[in-house]
Amino acid sequence: MRKRWSLLVGIVVLAAAGCADPQTSAPAQGGDASQVAFDTSAKQTHITSAKVDSIAAELPAKVRESGKLVVGNGSAGGGLPPLGFTADDNKTPIGVEIDIAYLVASVLGLQAEIDTTSWENLFLGLDSGKYQVGISNIGVSELRKEKYDFATYRLGLHAFEAKKGSGLKVSGPADISGKTVAVSSGTLQEAILVDWNKQNVAAGRKPANLKYYQQAADTYLALQSGRIDLYLGPNPNASYHVATQHQTEIVGTVSSSYPVQGVVGITTKKDDGLVKPLADALNAAIADGSYAKVLAKWGLQAEAVPKSLINPPGLPKK
Repeated sequence: MRKRWSLLVGIVVLAAAGCADPQTSAPAQGGDASQVAFDTSAKQTHITSAKVDSIAAELPAKVRESGKLVVGNGSAGGGLPPLGFTADDNKTPIGVEIDIAYLVASVLGLQAEIDTTSWENLFLGLDSGKYQVGISNIGVSELRKEKYDFATYRLGLHAFEAKKGSGLKVSGPADISGKTVAVSSGTLQEAILVDWNKQNVAAGRKPANLKYYQQAADTYLALQSGRIDLYLGPNPNASYHVATQHQTEIVGTVSSSYPVQGVVGITTKKDDGLVKPLADALNAAIADGSYAKVLAKWGLQAEAVPKSLINPPGLPKK
């Protein structure tokens, strides 16, 4: 299996980033992201597990008889490593979300059929029945739960990146007081920083100075030159950047649904009968260790869940 170090030339923030632990935490929980190598070849082997007949029997008859799990993934246009992106052949979808699809399908005795599309069309495809499930870093929210069911499979962390060797650690609002922090406008990350600044001011501390850049390259140049101290973005993107560029480090993480615990889930239409077998399949993969292998393959051990849950509390409605 051919391996190479992929260069991340830009980071696009997914509006539907998942959500993780309500408290911030040091990156040690997931290991050193800089030590991960990524296989970006089209012929890579997907991690699978043995079919569990009792779980496959839970599937709606129509799905079971089709022999397929039709998966929508919002990585059209090249995607976003290591979540869902295009392999070296410029056409084959790969990434942690793709591997989760193959893994779950194998437990259910189905063949995964992956279709990449835009973020907006992903939900239209779910609504129309074009896709049986969506696996695309979709965070559980109370609003989405009105229309969809979720089987959770990953925490969705945001990560603070700093220049390598900075000595910084972020575990709460006080740690960004007086610092210059880059963030993308209109994101959940920005909302967290705004909230933390309010807490800092209320506690008599200086707020952080928030900076906005249009391009990821500009953000990282500012980080290397010392014009900013930190950059807050989705953890998968940050982990991939740390591993491939060797210039930054993750110095803390926070839930993208702060202050509540949030998770990412396999998404299905409400009450279509799929969510329980999906959750059971994920729990079988967690139990046999194949789930952990998928996350380790993409350096996302920090986002592992101990159990797949059906429709847990999600991002509150505003």
